[in-house]
This record gives sequence, structure tokens and C-alpha cells, in this order.
Amino acid sequence: MNLSEVTERISRKLEAKGAQPDRQKIESRLRRLVEEFGVNVDEAERTVTGDLAREYNVTGIGSSSTELRPIHEIVPGEWVTIEGKIVALTPPVSPSIAQTGIIADSSGAIRFVTWARANAPAMEYGHWYRLESAVVDEYKGAPNLKIHSGTTISRVEEDTPLLPSITPIAELKPGVGSVRAKVVQDWDTSHDRMLQTGLLGDETGTIKFVIWKGDDKDKLDLDAVYNVFYATVDEYNGRLSLALNTAMYIADEGDIEVGRTETEIRGALVHIAPGSGLIKRCPVEGCNRTLSRQNYCPVHEIQPEFRYDLRLKAVLDDGIRAKNVLMQREVVEALTGITLEEAVSIAETNPLGMDEIFYRIRNTVLGRYYTCSGSEFGGRLLVNSCTPIVFEPAELAALLNRAGGEPA
Repeated sequence: MNLSEVTERISRKLEAKGAQPDRQKIESRLRRLVEEFGVNVDEAERTVTGDLAREYNVTGIGSSSTELRPIHEIVPGEWVTIEGKIVALTPPVSPSIAQTGIIADSSGAIRFVTWARANAPAMEYGHWYRLESAVVDEYKGAPNLKIHSGTTISRVEEDTPLLPSITPIAELKPGVGSVRAKVVQDWDTSHDRMLQTGLLGDETGTIKFVIWKGDDKDKLDLDAVYNVFYATVDEYNGRLSLALNTAMYIADEGDIEVGRTETEIRGALVHIAPGSGLIKRCPVEGCNRTLSRQNYCPVHEIQPEFRYDLRLKAVLDDGIRAKNVLMQREVVEALTGITLEEAVSIAETNPLGMDEIFYRIRNTVLGRYYTCSGSEFGGRLLVNSCTPIVFEPAELAALLNRAGGEPA
């Protein structure tokens, strides 16, 4: 549809009511909605007509999308009116953005962004607002509410109590989510900006979580249960994770029987990576980072009072694909027969020190076949159990028969 035709139609409607609209301005508004925000022409026509009707104080020529909608019903591509409470505000990532955060009602929550050029009034944390003619698009696979110059923002004075809706971890989807979950693993951070990362779990499954530095956030305690309200649910390579910097989390005295979705892989360990064997960890409470050979922690610097640990970083190949695997102390001890205490004793009395443990573990497991099971995160299998594959004479005989050979 030609936007000039739409402009002419809107202009005639207004002129019939005694208004004298600026056609160039009307077409500019239409073009911005259609070309910049991807709004379909029909919806753009309704919106511009409604906005101009209010502007010229005329009635009977159409209206904008003023029907109040529950947040959980809105989808990308819609122009909507919602009422919600600002439950999180985050620093804008660009000068073109005036404000970002999360707005929620009793049905759900959605991330929003206010463009700087919209000159919209800033919304305050903890207050309710009515947003008219905001547009919903999609950002990183999740619905995202955009507040532009055509959006009307009005503060709702009544402070309605808001109870977040808890979602089982298995039913989370990109966007905003609230969960009741237990901290089942506390991992080494992989970035200087990262305060904490690990694994949260409930009865339906587990999910990776991240807390970034800079928001005066506290760390979560291992094995503790929390109510986490309004976390950001991100998706990367088909896997979901929770970013807790937008969230409020409250400790819960109860407990959760965490359900685990485990992956099982059979194959040979074809590579033992550096950093395997006996390692040193930072003793500072809540840190747990791996130290360098000089006992240096990237955050807490030199730590002479380190503590020892065992781990194995390897590649398991099933003949079709290779998978990075990570085993913690208990699995390594069971697989190699070397306990942490024995490893420390060997390292402290052997000329090769900690390298001796690396070589012993490598010689024990490299090239051997195992069945490993655990949770997959970021392309790596976090192994909960690993058992050697036992030689089956009958299976070997069957293979030789198929190949037409004889046993050696």
C-alpha cells in the first residue's frame, strides 16, 4: 500500500472534522512506524489516526490500541496498552536509549526500552504506569517493549500488590522469569566482570545462572533455596540461562529435590587438557577460582593459604563427535583410584610436584573407554558419574564374524 494514499485518507478524515493537518508530517509518522519499527500499514494508519484525533481534539475517526492487555498475552508485532509496575531498571547500553528495565503485572513481565529521542518521562522503580501505544518487537528471541515518541506514559497512583508468578525451570522461555530454585553448583567464574555463576535447580530440571558485578548484588549460597523474581532469561545456542542482575532473590528456608536431565555419552578419552590433576583454589570465601602455579588469583592476587582440589578436563570421543567433559574431585578419585590426600602427598614429595599427578591421571585414563553422564552446559558435559566400559567377548566375536576375521 502506498503511504501517500494512506496520508491522503487520514488527512481527509481530519479535514472533514474541521482540522487542518500537515500532510508531510502525517506521512513522516507513517513512514517511521512502517520502516523503522516494522509496523504493518493498517496498524500504522490506526495509530497515526488515533494520535492525530487526540492532537486535534476531534472524535469519531478511529482510535489507537487503547484496550488494556495482560502482559503475558502480548506478542511481537503488536501495538499495545498495558499497566504494570517497574520491577527493575538497568543501565542503558547506548546513548540512543534513555531507559531500560522490566515492567510487570500479575500475568507476567517484559523487558522495555525507552528511546532517547522519544523524550518520554522517566519511570521510577517500584511505581505503576499505564503505557499506551507501545510497540512489541523481538530482541534475542524474547518479546521486548519499545517506548517511542507516540507512546503515552501516565503514572497510576494506586499501588496494587504484585505477586510474581513462579515458573518451573523446564517451562522457562526467553524473556523474564521467576523461579524457586536451589543452588546446586557454584562454578569458577570465567570472566573478570562475573561475580558468580553456577547451576540452579528445581523439581523439573536445572539451569545455568550468572550474576555480573556492578549492581551491589550478593552471591548465592551453595545448597540454599531462593525465590528469584524477574530474572532475565537469555538463550544462546539453543540453551537458556538466567541473568540475576535484574532480579530480586530472597532466601527460602525450605528444600527442593532437584530433578536432573542428564546426558549419557560412551566413548574414549582422547585428550587430557592442561589444568587437569591436582590444582590449587583461592581460599577467599565465595571465590574458589583456580590459582596459577605462583598461587595467584586473578581477583585476590597472591594466596599462600590456598587449598588443593582435583579435577579432570578432557575430550570424550564416541566415534562420531567429540565432547568436552569436566570431572570434579569425587569423579576423578573414583575413576583413577587416587584420592586428594594421596595426590597432595605425592606432589609434595615428588620432584615433578603437581605435574606427577597430571601424568599419573593421564596415563590411567587416556585412550580408555568410558560411559559418562551429566549435564550439558555451553558445549561441555559436567560429569556426575563415569564408569569404564567393560570388555564384552561376545560383542567382539560378533564384530569379527561380521568382518569375516578371527580373534588375534
